[in-house]
Amino acid sequence: MQTLTLTTPDEFDALLAEHELVLVDFFKNNCPGCKMLDMALKRFAASETAEGVTLVKVQLEVVGEDFFHQHGLRQTPTLLLFRNGEEVGRLAGFNAPEKIEALVASNLVSSEV
Repeated sequence: MQTLTLTTPDEFDALLAEHELVLVDFFKNNCPGCKMLDMALKRFAASETAEGVTLVKVQLEVVGEDFFHQHGLRQTPTLLLFRNGEEVGRLAGFNAPEKIEALVASNLVSSEV
């Protein structure tokens, strides 16, 4: 799994266009749930399901609250999954690696048909 860091909102659309399957981690600094989710993402990254997925880290303090609100986010952490630039899944709050893997796996099946 490739990991990228978004530093400006303007980069977002380009990243979605460049990568077929993008998992976006919206987080805040000093957020306990965000730190726990980061550990879960590291475990997920070691799975076969993570192959071909691009993880994009988006920090609230860097990109600003307006960008978060544009995506309908109400809390951090939140994961959004995009396939070919379209949102196909969302997990709010802390989620176990198995739940992240299930979300991604459910969107891999459609590409193999």
